[in-house]
Amino acid sequence: MGKLYIVPTPVGNMEDITFRAIRILKEVDYILAEDTRTTGILLKHFEIQNKLQSYHKFNEHRAVQSIVERLNGGGDVALVSDAGTPGISDPGFLVVRECVKAGVEVECLPGATALIPALVVSGIPCDRFHFEGFLPPKKGRNTRLTKLAEEPSTLVFYESPHRIVKTLSQFSEFFGEERFASASREISKKFEETVRGTLKELTLHFTMNEPRGEFVIVVSGCEKRKEKE
Repeated sequence: MGKLYIVPTPVGNMEDITFRAIRILKEVDYILAEDTRTTGILLKHFEIQNKLQSYHKFNEHRAVQSIVERLNGGGDVALVSDAGTPGISDPGFLVVRECVKAGVEVECLPGATALIPALVVSGIPCDRFHFEGFLPPKKGRNTRLTKLAEEPSTLVFYESPHRIVKTLSQFSEFFGEERFASASREISKKFEETVRGTLKELTLHFTMNEPRGEFVIVVSGCEKRKEKE
C-alpha cells in the first residue's frame, strides 16, 4: 500500500520550502496539485520531474475515490496546494479523510503557512487563538460575526484584497472599532507588510491605500469575556 504525503509549499519566497519536501516531491509516483500551472513553476524551479494531476475544490469529490484506489495499489502520492499547507483553507481534507477510512497511511510534513507568521508578528497574544479562515461571503456571515465577537482568544482570518475594507468595517461594527488588530499581506514576499492599530484605524488605512495581495487579519480577543472567565 502506498502513502499519502501532505507537502506544504512556499507562500511566497521559494527558499521557504524544506529539503525534505523537495526530496518527497522527487520520490513520489505522482503529485496532486490545486493548480498544475502554479505547481509546475515550483517543480521547474527545483528541477523536479514528476507526474502532475489536478486536484481542486471543483473536482475533489469526483477524484478522491480513484486517488484512494491508486494508493491502495502501492503508489506514493504527494498532495500540494498553490501555497502553504493543504487542508488549511485549501483542498485536502476529503482525500485525507478517505485515506484514513481506507487504512492508507497519511503523513503531513511541517512547513509553510501564512497564518503563523502573521499571528506572531501581530503583537497580539498568540498563546491561544481561534483560526476562522475565510468567513462565509453572505449566508450566515452576520451570525458568525456575532458569535465571534464574544470569543476571548485571538482571532485569525484570511481575506482577499477586494473584500478587506468591507470585512474590517464589519469587524468594527461587530467587535467594536477600538479592538486592536493587525493586517498582514504578501507574507514571505518582496512587498510583505503588516499594519497594526485599532479596527477603525485599519479600515481608514486600507480605504486610503489600495489593498494588494492576500491578507491575514489578526484581531485581539474579547476583553470583557476574559474578565468574566
